Order: sequence, then C-alpha cells, then structure tokens
Amino acid sequence: MVGWSTRRSTLTACTLAFFATMVARLVISPVVPAISAEFGVSNGTIGLALSGVWLAYALAQFPSGLLGDRFGGRLVILVAVGGTAVGSLLLALSPAFLAFLFFTLVLGSAAGLHYSVATTLLSREFDNTGTAIGVHSAGAPVAGLLAPVTAAYVGAQFGWRYAVALGAVGAVPAVLLVAAGIPGRAPQRPDERIRDRVDPRVLGELLTRPPITGTLLIAVCSAFVWQGTASFLPTFLIEHRGYSETAAGAVFSAYFLVQGVGQPLLGWLSDRIGRDAAMSICMAAGVLGYTLFVRGPGLVSVALATGLVGVAMSWGAAMLPKFLDHMSPAEEGLGFGLVRTTYMMFGASGSVGVGLLADTVGWAGTFLTLSGVLGLVLVALTATALRRRLRSDVSPTETPS
Repeated sequence: MVGWSTRRSTLTACTLAFFATMVARLVISPVVPAISAEFGVSNGTIGLALSGVWLAYALAQFPSGLLGDRFGGRLVILVAVGGTAVGSLLLALSPAFLAFLFFTLVLGSAAGLHYSVATTLLSREFDNTGTAIGVHSAGAPVAGLLAPVTAAYVGAQFGWRYAVALGAVGAVPAVLLVAAGIPGRAPQRPDERIRDRVDPRVLGELLTRPPITGTLLIAVCSAFVWQGTASFLPTFLIEHRGYSETAAGAVFSAYFLVQGVGQPLLGWLSDRIGRDAAMSICMAAGVLGYTLFVRGPGLVSVALATGLVGVAMSWGAAMLPKFLDHMSPAEEGLGFGLVRTTYMMFGASGSVGVGLLADTVGWAGTFLTLSGVLGLVLVALTATALRRRLRSDVSPTETPS
C-alpha cells in the first residue's frame, strides 16, 4: 500500500509536469505577430504550425500509454517534460521558418507523452480517481492563466525568442520534481513488445465497448467546444461584445482561473454523485453560459457566463475517470491513450469549425451553436440516466453498467 506522502508527491509532480507541458504550448500564441514578422510569413502559416503542435500532441497520446506499460510511467513522464524543455529551446533558436515548423512537431510530440501515462499512474495510486485526475488536470488552466500574460510581457520587453524559451524555463524544475517525486515502479508489461499489443481487433473491441463508445462520442463533442472556445473566446468578446483586447484578455484569464478551481471540484463531485451526474452539471452550465455570452446584457452577464462556461469546460475531470471505470488495470495504459488520441483528433476540429461558423453565421450564431452542442450532450446523458432508472425498476437486482 502506497503511503499518503508518496501519493501526494506523485500527484504534485504529475500536476507540475502537466503545467509545464501546457505552458510550453501556450507561450507561442501571444508572440505570433513577432514570429510572422521575423520569418516573413502570414499569420495563417503560423497558424498551421500551431495546429501542428496540437495534432502532434493528440497523436502522441496513444503510444504514450504503450510506452508507459513497457518502460514505466516515471521514465516516460521524464522524457515528456525533458523533451518539452528541449523542444521549447529549439523553437526559440529556430534559424528559419521551416525549422520552426519542424520544432513545433517535436514540442507537441514530447508534451503529448505525459498526460495518458500520468493519468493511468494516478488511477493506480488513488482510490478517488476523479479527485486525483481533477487536481492533475488543474495544471492546464493554471498555465492558461499565467503563461499568455507572461509571454506577452516578455515578448514585448525582450523579443519573441525569450517568450518561447519560457517553455524551457518552466519545464526544467518539473524534470527535477518528477525525478525526485515519482517513485520508480516496475512496468506493467516490461517483456511484451509494443507492436505485439497493437492488435486492430483488440483496439476495435475497446472502442466499440458500449460504455466507452458512448463516452467517446460525448468527449468528441465536448472537446470540439473546448477547442473552439480556447481559440476564439477573446475574438468573440472583441468583435461581438465590443471589448478591448485588454478586457478580453482579462475575461480569458478568468475563464482559465475558473477551470483551475472547477476541475478538482468536479473530479471530487464525480467520485460522490457519479460521473454522468457531474458531467450533466457541466453541460447544463455550458448551455446557459454560452447563451448568456450572446444574449445577456452588461458586465454582470459576461462575468456570470465566464464562470458557467469555465465550469462547463471542466468536464474532463468527470469524463476521463469514466473511461478508466470501464477498463481493467491491464488495459489502462493502452486503452486510455487510445481514447485520448481518438477524441482529441476529432475535437481538434473545433478551431476550424468555430472559425468557419463565425465567417458564415456570425459570432452570435456560432456561440449559440456551441450551446446547442452541449445541450445535445445533456439530452443524451439524461436519456441514459432515465434508461438506467427504468432498467433498475424492472430488475431491482440488476447493477447498471
């Protein structure tokens, strides 16, 4: 039995590692104009490089779980954070845009090795999986609160290369804490070759397992909304609500702050009232929040909408443990990485989808569409709950899956 102090140090190390990998990705966006000016490329071309970061990050989720089972979670997390530091430094030193583009792929691939391995590691260390995952996931919104503001200031004072190098500055302490805070444990499958585990039939069975398939569809919809919001909330506030860039940035930081608080609370709540009930709270908050952003008058409405949407976009703390609830311990390394790659690849279309919607129907229609997407998820969760209730009324001894 792992002692509390060891579990706490593991959770702290994993959370700081997630914070560091997110910082390295977020410090690029505030200095995009300076990067495009130096390399003589358009913002759209820089956007392609940023898309490469997130796509590489998504694709790395699946192999990371396999690598964790083969070589141990601690080693893979060390490689992830160390690789993030190296990738950030290489980006800051890029001599030409093609090198910059390649190094964004290096950064995304390295950062993507962390999350699936850390989550499965925590699921084995903690009985209250939702609470642990919620605390761990809070590393991302805290990075979202601090990194863009810091990068914008450093970029204005010293240049974009110093701003991008902040990713390496944040990753080095994380490497040291991971090395000291996560105990070395025997890998789950040290003697089994990775390619022997990549059986399409096994992967297909896991993804088509009804509880996982249903949760995966919900995760795709939720990730689509998260990605679109993260990409365009400031633009929405500037172009639809008439906010200044500074005011929009302040609201954006508050949005991440709410997520930083909301994720641990939602994880804790999902351990007590159930995953679906906690997710339903998120979706209901989102339906109201996105509607208030469009229709609500005045600053109070925007403040309330920011809080509600921040709660809604904390859905991962309740949803991710549900995937693990339907996997055996032997499947977690392979299975969790697989579902993360799957829903993140589809969910990443949120940036493109929201941008096209805004060009087609305007910002009001776009954010009301996001509200509608979450409303459909809420209906699906409610229907599932009613179906289970009816089943339990017919067969009182049956345990719902």
